[in-house]
Amino acid sequence: MDVLTAVLSPTNLPTAAIGGLLICVLIALPTWGVSLPLRDASVADRVWSAFIAAPAVWYVWQLGSDARSAFMVAITLLWALRLALHISIRNWGHGEDRRYQDMRQRNQPGFALKSLWLVFLLQAVLGWLVSLPFLAAAGPDRPVWGLLDTLGAVVAAAGVLMESVADAQLARFRRAPRQADRVLDTGLWRYSRHPNYFGECCLWWGVAVMALSAAGGAGVWCLVSPVLMTVLLLKVSGVSLLEKDIGERRPAYRDYVARTSAFIPWPPKRKGAQ
Repeated sequence: MDVLTAVLSPTNLPTAAIGGLLICVLIALPTWGVSLPLRDASVADRVWSAFIAAPAVWYVWQLGSDARSAFMVAITLLWALRLALHISIRNWGHGEDRRYQDMRQRNQPGFALKSLWLVFLLQAVLGWLVSLPFLAAAGPDRPVWGLLDTLGAVVAAAGVLMESVADAQLARFRRAPRQADRVLDTGLWRYSRHPNYFGECCLWWGVAVMALSAAGGAGVWCLVSPVLMTVLLLKVSGVSLLEKDIGERRPAYRDYVARTSAFIPWPPKRKGAQ
C-alpha cells in the first residue's frame, strides 16, 4: 500500500514516471478486453493517442505547471482528440485493419492472448516513452518561457495543423468517386507521400525542444521521445509498412514514389528527371 500511495502521490520525477506507466497499462488492459470478442486488435489504434496524452496530463497535474507545460499539454490534447476521432471514424464498420490481420495470422495459435503484449502492452510502453518530454518540463523552478519555447511551439503547432489538413485531404479523396488505381497527389500530398506522418513528427520534435528549454542539458533523456516517434513513423508502423507492397497492388503508386518525397515535403520531380 505504501508503494501504491507513493506512485499515486509522486513528489519527484521517478515516482511520477512510474505513475505515468501505470496509467498506460490501465488503459491497455480494458482495451485488450474489448478487442477479444470483436476479434479486432486494431482497436489499439483508437487509444494510441491516450497512451501519450494521459501520462502527460498526469505529470503536469502532479508536479506542477506553467505557461510552457500548459501549452504542451493543450496542443497534445488537441492532437489526441482529433487523432482518436479520425481513426475511429475511418475504421468504423471495416473490421480489423489489414496490418493486424497479418499479425494475427503470423502469431497463431493463441493470438488472442499474445496480442496483450504484442499489441496493447507494447503500445502502452511506447506511448509512455513518447510522453517523457512532459515529465522533463513539469515541476517547479523551471525557467520562464524563452526563445526555444517559441520555436518549439511553432514547430509543434505547425505539425498538428499539417497532420490535420493531410488527413482531411486523404479522407476527402477516399470519399470521392475515382478510378481504382488513382493516387492522391494534390494538396500536401503533392510534396510528400506521407505529410500526415511528417506533421506528427514535427509535433514531437517541437514538444521535445520545449522540454529541453525547461530542463536544460539535464533533460536530454527526453529526446528519446521524438527519436522513437521518428523511427516508428519511418521504419516500423509508418512509411515502410504502408509502402511494403503498395506498388504491386497499385501500379500508379510506383510513378508517385519516383517523383514524390517519401517524408519531408519537397517539390516533386519533373517527369524524366533523374
